[in-house]
Amino acid sequence: MRIGHGYDVHALAPDRKLIIGGVEIPHEAGLLGHSDADVLLHAICDALLGAAALGDIGKHFPDSDMKYFGISSVKLLEKTGELLKEKGYFVLNIDSTVLAERPKLSPYIETMRENIAAALKIEKDSVSVKATTEEKLGFTGEEKGIAAHAVCLITE
Repeated sequence: MRIGHGYDVHALAPDRKLIIGGVEIPHEAGLLGHSDADVLLHAICDALLGAAALGDIGKHFPDSDMKYFGISSVKLLEKTGELLKEKGYFVLNIDSTVLAERPKLSPYIETMRENIAAALKIEKDSVSVKATTEEKLGFTGEEKGIAAHAVCLITE
């Protein structure tokens, strides 16, 4: 068995859609990035790639490559799952946390779990998504950005 950890952060910006866990969430600002800037899926991709010693998301989906401009991070997660499968790995579980002062994410968490499980072709019960605030501290607490952590366990 192998464990991986991923972390991602994106700044909030006007005139962008807020997409977290493959879910478009109504909000006055979205996340700034080359793709759809889905911090949760990016952290999960990094955790999975790290567990398999395959580098990181930037190695496989560089922001210098225009074919990834505006791409859905669900597609990046699907491709990450395919990379693991090619190397003979299977995802046992994922545990993740999104750090955001607003909006409240609890109404969207089940759909996020479903999206992640579907992209990786695993059971929803193998995916945990949690959300927390940082009590108005730091850049997430000041609503300048949103961050996510993820850990995973994979096996051959």
